[in-house]
Amino acid sequence: MRRPLVLVAVSAALAVAAVAAAAAGEESLTLHEGSARELTAGRCAICHSLDYIPNNAPVMDRSGWQKTIQKMRERFGAPISDPEAQQILDYLAGNYAGKSQ
Repeated sequence: MRRPLVLVAVSAALAVAAVAAAAAGEESLTLHEGSARELTAGRCAICHSLDYIPNNAPVMDRSGWQKTIQKMRERFGAPISDPEAQQILDYLAGNYAGKSQ
């Protein structure tokens, strides 16, 4: 029963964030096309702007993104399951890794 409640809370948080951004006159950032784009945007936008992703991409590699995802889960309680973390990592490493590995 807990998972559906988390999904409802996540959906509500995303809706509130979208309304707040629109009210502030901010343009919505669209991430690169790719598998897990929507998952990545949904999980990351719960806590922070999606600008974080392209702004940090030049200094990130796969290892950097992996550490960041782990930190978000462990220290900040991001609601990301193990399979989702892997999908997000693959997406970020494939689309937003500017640092050579």
